[in-house]
Amino acid sequence: MVKIAIDAMGGDKGPSIVLAGADIALVRRPELTFQLFGESAAVEPLLEAYPRLKAVSTFTHCDVTVQMDDKPSQALRKGRWKSSMWRALEAVKKGEADVALSAGNTGALMAMSKFCLRTMAGIERPALAALWPTLRGESVVLDVGATINADAQQLVDFAMMGGAMARALLDVARPSVGLLNIGVEEMKGLEEVRVAGQILKEANFDHLNYVGFVEGDDIGRGTADVVVTDAFAGNIALKTAEGTARQIAAHLRDAMGRTIMGRIGYLFARGAFRELRQKLDPRASNGAVLLGLNGIVIKSHGGTDGVGYANAIEVGYSMVKNGLLSKIRQDLGEYHRDGFVREIAEASLADGE
Repeated sequence: MVKIAIDAMGGDKGPSIVLAGADIALVRRPELTFQLFGESAAVEPLLEAYPRLKAVSTFTHCDVTVQMDDKPSQALRKGRWKSSMWRALEAVKKGEADVALSAGNTGALMAMSKFCLRTMAGIERPALAALWPTLRGESVVLDVGATINADAQQLVDFAMMGGAMARALLDVARPSVGLLNIGVEEMKGLEEVRVAGQILKEANFDHLNYVGFVEGDDIGRGTADVVVTDAFAGNIALKTAEGTARQIAAHLRDAMGRTIMGRIGYLFARGAFRELRQKLDPRASNGAVLLGLNGIVIKSHGGTDGVGYANAIEVGYSMVKNGLLSKIRQDLGEYHRDGFVREIAEASLADGE
């Protein structure tokens, strides 16, 4: 059994989407069980419409709901120990659940996760990792929302954790890793990115294949299994890709419906358009993972629907089944051994001077 602890109040539409998604996920994965946390007046009446889900779920009333516009510090003050978000994380900490899932406030979730679960040994800041559809299949991109202005060591941490996620979710024995940069030449980009690249190049890890710097258009091409950046660039890239996908879909609808010949053409090509729509559907890649914590935490997009939420649950399920935490600890243990990475970083900074 895989036990999922859910903040039922998170997201733009709250329990209605959360419960619908959990029910869809249960059909796909009958071995799932759920712990639901939220306001009883909002959750329990809706839960009655899902008898299958209710049969494998427990519900706990929570007095506090973290709002989407709450600042992380404010959410911690008012929601620690009392909110549905905190209680879901606490279930993982206590070993009562394998995964905590929320579609709520990202900053609050990161702050509460770090405070409740703590980061793994050697990890200063967690990273939010997302699956990214590419021409070759999927890639792991991180950080897309947790750590802005990451330093060189944190970027290497992200590479280690992203590689472990690729091994767990994409079934790649030695994933290729690239650092997102403004060019592929070694002299380009911010100093921290260049130093991180030097560390990864000289370390030559057995479980990672460092391929150097990659540019923005390489993400969609699938040039690397793992693309590493900080949250500032990563989040902008993610939102740009989502907006571009919606723009393309809107242009295609307009073009196909503008003339009679366009509508006739659509009838002949509707199978191809259906496949394209599925590939561009952001719900298929919903579910980002907060890496670097002593527990698995999944962040769902706040505006998704039941299908998208079910996919986020599926990500958590796969992380448990494929031993994500043990893979990360194994990789980080090699990375931090004997302090040799620190020596490489100091030498690289000295060379830059």
